[in-house]
Amino acid sequence: MSQVVKVGIFALIALGLAGYFVLRIEDFNPFAEDGTNIDALFDSVAGLDDKSTIRVAGVRVGRVDGVSLDGRQARVHLLLEEDLGLTEGSFARISNMGLLGDKYIELVPGPQEAPPLPDGATIPGVTSPSFDDAMAKLNDVADSIQGLANPLADSITGEGQETSLSRLIDNLEATTEQIRLLVETNREQVGRTIGNFEVASAALARELPRLSSQMEAVLAEIHGVVSENRDEVGTSAENLAELTEALKTSVDDLNQISGKMARGEGTIGKLLNSEEAHDELVGTLDSIQGGVDQLSDTLGRVGKLRMDVDLEGWVPAASEQDSYGGVGLTLIPNEDSRRMYRVGLASTPQGDERMKTQVITETFPDGTTETTRIETLTREDEPVISALVGYRWDSGLRLWTGLVEEDFGVQAEYPLFDRRFWLDFKAFSFDRDDDLDPHLRLTGKWYVNDNVYIQGGYDDPLADEFDSLFVGGGVRWTDDDLKYLLGSVPAGGF
Repeated sequence: MSQVVKVGIFALIALGLAGYFVLRIEDFNPFAEDGTNIDALFDSVAGLDDKSTIRVAGVRVGRVDGVSLDGRQARVHLLLEEDLGLTEGSFARISNMGLLGDKYIELVPGPQEAPPLPDGATIPGVTSPSFDDAMAKLNDVADSIQGLANPLADSITGEGQETSLSRLIDNLEATTEQIRLLVETNREQVGRTIGNFEVASAALARELPRLSSQMEAVLAEIHGVVSENRDEVGTSAENLAELTEALKTSVDDLNQISGKMARGEGTIGKLLNSEEAHDELVGTLDSIQGGVDQLSDTLGRVGKLRMDVDLEGWVPAASEQDSYGGVGLTLIPNEDSRRMYRVGLASTPQGDERMKTQVITETFPDGTTETTRIETLTREDEPVISALVGYRWDSGLRLWTGLVEEDFGVQAEYPLFDRRFWLDFKAFSFDRDDDLDPHLRLTGKWYVNDNVYIQGGYDDPLADEFDSLFVGGGVRWTDDDLKYLLGSVPAGGF
């Protein structure tokens, strides 16, 4: 195959890619299947992005196809991949994939016996409480605790001024005085009450002999019971004595503790009698509140970071070449960011190109010398590094630039068929040795599912020595998969 034919084939492929890019950027896909369209109205869709997934019972059933403002509410257009048979009474709510996961739309179907929803219907939306709302509630609790601690400290530690505790003592004294006056005012009633006691005493004197005989009979029965259970009674008395001694010891300890508290000794005593301890307590509560704010900011930044890991490999059709294997890490700072970063480590069929220089000096019998310089291009089987900075568009187009297998290069990626198929084009090593043309690589990846894909393409078509078709596959762990794996690790480790 001549060089002109190869350049022509490559130009046709590039024109085809450009045409596909134009169609996708204009959001025109002749192969797209019609789905079910409904709208949902939310008071707030903070954190929800266009193209976010739609799930029913945790299963993905569609995606968000546009977010707009409808008066003071947000209207979200939901594109369902199939007819779910939704009925009236269905509603949507915004949920998170775990504590640090992305936000998505959860559809809650209505009763089965209700009338079905027509295409293009509008359903209500429910926004779940955010992490900031939970932090605000925690701050309110801290403020309530601080408001309760300040009056308590003021009532206990007040010096030379009227406090709540002093007012309580004054109230007790006033109540005692009122009771004394009440007794003096009702002296006659007290006298009559004493007379009633005397009548009761006379009646008791008349009935006392009979009560005495009955008491003697009861005591006799008790004596018999005690005689029969003398051992058990003795044991119970010993236990009662031990309990009394322990109670006495506890009372002594309590007296010592209360004395230390009254003298301002110990932690609690200092807290009750020292203004410095009160100030330290308030400062500690302020420090805790600041730590909670910092933790909230940190969790918010971590929750916005997205990270994908790829492990792939392929085998060239030319049997004399080695296979390709590599691992890559893609980072997106947050969902709103257009910038992306990618690093990778790979073992390529060509290996790591290095130019070795040998200098040979020959000395002749007459004393003259001649120096010969020999440069040899070698390819060593060592891993090569890639480090790229990229930019993405809503259409799915991604453009990268930076180091591609340790040489400057560019890369373009574009999705097709609802992001199930990706076209990947790389161009790098523009100043190759031995007058070789730039290294080009065209790859197509078909995702069997969200984590596994197969791939194939054409590598280095401008170099007769290295050009080859190839086929392979790979595994991708998305941000959701990594968070799930981290969340599944036991608290105590492995």
